[in-house]
Amino acid sequence: MPGAQPISGNDRVYTADQSSNTVTVINPATNEVLGTLPLGESRLDGVLGPVDDDQVNVHGLGFSRDGRYLDAVSVTSNAVQIVDTATNEVLDTYYVGRAPHEAFISPDGAQVWTAIRGQDYVSVIDLATDTETRIETAKGPSKVVFSPDGRTAYINYIDLGELDVVDVPSRRITASIALSAGGSADLAVSPDGGEVWLGHPGAGQTTVVDTQDLIVKAVLDTGPRTNHPNFVTTAEGAFAWVTVGGLDQIKVYERGEGTPALVDTIDTTGHAPHGIWPSPDNTRIYVALQKSDSVDVIDTATRTVIDTVRVGQDPQALVYVARSDTGTAEGLTGQGLDERIEQYPLTTTIDGAAGNATVRNVLGLDEVDVTAKGLSPDTAYDVYALAGENATKILRATSDKTGSIAEALAFVEFFDNEYDGVALTPADEKP
Repeated sequence: MPGAQPISGNDRVYTADQSSNTVTVINPATNEVLGTLPLGESRLDGVLGPVDDDQVNVHGLGFSRDGRYLDAVSVTSNAVQIVDTATNEVLDTYYVGRAPHEAFISPDGAQVWTAIRGQDYVSVIDLATDTETRIETAKGPSKVVFSPDGRTAYINYIDLGELDVVDVPSRRITASIALSAGGSADLAVSPDGGEVWLGHPGAGQTTVVDTQDLIVKAVLDTGPRTNHPNFVTTAEGAFAWVTVGGLDQIKVYERGEGTPALVDTIDTTGHAPHGIWPSPDNTRIYVALQKSDSVDVIDTATRTVIDTVRVGQDPQALVYVARSDTGTAEGLTGQGLDERIEQYPLTTTIDGAAGNATVRNVLGLDEVDVTAKGLSPDTAYDVYALAGENATKILRATSDKTGSIAEALAFVEFFDNEYDGVALTPADEKP
């Protein structure tokens, strides 16, 4: 907010890096990457071996309001970890239910609340006693966030068009709001507490909910793979910023009494913008570029990208944590940093289809990450690595009900085999 704490060298910006299983730590005063906190191995032999006690699929981030603690969620290993932001030390690891997605530390700093996508509840862990209670929910809770006054929490769902309202003291769901856009991946509460914004990646829309009347205020057509919303308030007004992964854009809406109005569209320097968070004084906003292994730093007054920094591999969530004391780079490493990453537009003869393959080196093998749209719904397709006129099949993927492939992964020796392209064909057809 204007007049809030200015950007400080004590502050930290964090990204959760899904492929390198790291958390990248950035000093926002200089935009210097201090290093990565390794929570698990990025090599496949470590992840897929018979014994693996590290974390896999580092994806979600939250923090305590006093800036002392970060929480990191690892989806595949079902873990929530509490990190001391001053020392980068993992203080506690809690193994929760199947496929946790996002978590936040309660406003009083006493619990960590985690949405358990795979088992339909929110885990509430008391950080003093290490005891867990559960809030039973509908299917597939995706994230839980708190109102500014800390008395209310909101839960969204990845496969269900519903927003639930929770009374924090009693931990009871007190209201449910139907969302016509369907499931949402992420949500955020406005600084004044008056609105909840939800991103719907499948529908390509954003829902705005009025928290006073508990009604849907607006449904905005934001674009394919709409991801995370967040908020910026300047002397010019109150705005919501929404990342749109399928367009490599951020859309800026002015908030007010009526339907939010689109006031700007910002092209990112890389692909698939995902997590987004402003500095406390709202002069900068930081955006994780999932398929470019980087973060864009944007000046909110001019709405232009002023810097881009390389981070760990496959960044998902991003948070800005304001801190009052000095920090350190102790315990940080270079895992996942400055690894080779290339983009290949998909070669295809399918009418109306388009897509991209991100290829990144992951310590021994190369991860081929394919995204496509304009396909027939619920249909199988083959992916080939190309070397001149030679084609090697590396993957079969099935489109969803919208005719899209959001993410399909293959692990091959791509760069060593000197492949120079990626093709998409109907199943059992060669390029």
